[in-house]
Amino acid sequence: MTSGEAVSGLQRVILNERARLLRFLAARGAGDEAEDVLHDLWQRVATAPTEPIADSVSYLFRAAENLMRDRRRSSVSRARRQQDWHDASVPEVEAPKSERALIAREQLRAVETALAELGPRPGHVFRRYRLDGIGQAVIAQELGISLSSVEKDLQKAYRALAELKTRFDAD
Repeated sequence: MTSGEAVSGLQRVILNERARLLRFLAARGAGDEAEDVLHDLWQRVATAPTEPIADSVSYLFRAAENLMRDRRRSSVSRARRQQDWHDASVPEVEAPKSERALIAREQLRAVETALAELGPRPGHVFRRYRLDGIGQAVIAQELGISLSSVEKDLQKAYRALAELKTRFDAD
């Protein structure tokens, strides 16, 4: 635990009582983290003002217990924050998997219907561009239409799908 610098009186007591302090911490729930808690105690003692202490062993055991209490409180607080975050970010009631699949199929049918109502070309242009990843210029060349016509067909499809999404969100 020493790093070459002068060791304070309390640090000498920690070195002398190390085994007892580790057992004490383990008995209070530190488990594998007893060494870490002891190291925290070492650091606190190193930075604490050097005032005379009547019973340094009792003082260190009390300080070790306080460190354990602080760690426990931090752990509980962290768990509470994580639970609050989870509760705020996850919907309270999530539809069962089969219900979500049914809703998704219904929405897909509605999308297909909305695209079909626009006529064959806007639906085809939308699928080629958005699903197949074909560029607008290539689509225009394939269909023998202007690039402007492809853009207008995409705008029609986007408008229809935006209206449909608004309806989905309202439900």
